[in-house]
Amino acid sequence: MPPSSKAEALLGCGIDLGTSGCRLALVDAAGPIHQLSCPYPGAFRLANSWRLGVQQLFAQLPEQQRQHIGAIAIDGTSGTLLACRPTGEPLAAALAYNDACPEQANSTRALVPNGGSAASSSGSVARSLRLLEQLNEQPGSELLLRHQADWLMGWLLGDWRWGEEGNNLRLGWDLLSNQWLGGIASSSWAGALPAVIPSGQLVGPIGRAAAAELQLPASCQIVSGTTDANAAVLAAEPQEGDGIAVLGTTLVLKQFAPEPLSGPGINNHRIAGRWLVGGASNAGGGVLRQFFNNEQLEELSRQINPEHSTGLSLRPLPHKGERFPIDDPELEPVLEPRPVSDALYLQALLEGLCSIERQGWQRLEALGAPKVQRVLSVGGGASNPQWRALRQKLLNKTVLNRSKASPAAAMALLARQTATLGQSSS
Repeated sequence: MPPSSKAEALLGCGIDLGTSGCRLALVDAAGPIHQLSCPYPGAFRLANSWRLGVQQLFAQLPEQQRQHIGAIAIDGTSGTLLACRPTGEPLAAALAYNDACPEQANSTRALVPNGGSAASSSGSVARSLRLLEQLNEQPGSELLLRHQADWLMGWLLGDWRWGEEGNNLRLGWDLLSNQWLGGIASSSWAGALPAVIPSGQLVGPIGRAAAAELQLPASCQIVSGTTDANAAVLAAEPQEGDGIAVLGTTLVLKQFAPEPLSGPGINNHRIAGRWLVGGASNAGGGVLRQFFNNEQLEELSRQINPEHSTGLSLRPLPHKGERFPIDDPELEPVLEPRPVSDALYLQALLEGLCSIERQGWQRLEALGAPKVQRVLSVGGGASNPQWRALRQKLLNKTVLNRSKASPAAAMALLARQTATLGQSSS
């Protein structure tokens, strides 16, 4: 087969790992051709749940499609951290992206004195310290600290050395100097850190074990992905002046900026040479599901009149602690008073989320980001028209629904483009 024909036939595969489950997409030269999803077969904090979920998705693909997959890229929940052996064996349950470790605040600040997301009690440095303390590991012991997407990339490769740069910002990786911040590199546990590579890099061929498990060709290449929020941004295809709100289990705000921002709870990423800045609240759709199931959310939303405010000021956090727009591990939820009407209570919760979003955009602008002209909404909450109307009213901006945009497809496209470039240059 001529090289151009091989490139045309190559399928890119993207895997998107969220809080509630995983999604898989395939793309060819013309665009997306197949998309699948499934809940995690076990608890979210168990790494084997991630692996088994991915296995379930590949098992649903026709054999002919599996044999044409030329490259795979993964995005995962930013900040979900696992301690494992160099062989990938998990040593304990992972600490999730929204697990704050206030007891590690002083130790974290000592390691990262200049602040930023790595210095937060909700960052991965604090989570690393908690994991090391829980496991009572001694300096020099064989232990690795890997985020969700990086651990799965290691499983596909059969090599857990690597970590993608965007997934490791909260662990203290600095994009400007391309090194670990503060005293992290000289800490007693520095050997547990990954070798950091940029997003969209060809890492290597799939390992024999994963190829056999997933029935994939040995020629399939693994490409470094990014975080789930970044993948959602790429999928939304933002234009100049756009902000991106990811309305999933948590609320994530992102926008492109000329320069990185600095401040607690702020994340700076680099995608295709551009700075992507933003932050992630612990609040989001996960709070709504503490009170209502999907059917109730749909029915009660239809009863909401966005033109009439409830007059309540709720702070719909799922538990104590917030990351953005306020970085405060002690911040308490405000979930009362609860009106007799469930529809009014849902509206009050949504208004609280709108308020957090408005504060988030204001904070980014105050720190130097361009003023957002319109907001592109992705994630499950983006398809709720009443929530969109409430947001548009409170934000005083055009709010557009991009809920059909697929982060998994964005990762599949990244994988295919990278592999195709690798073929053409070889």
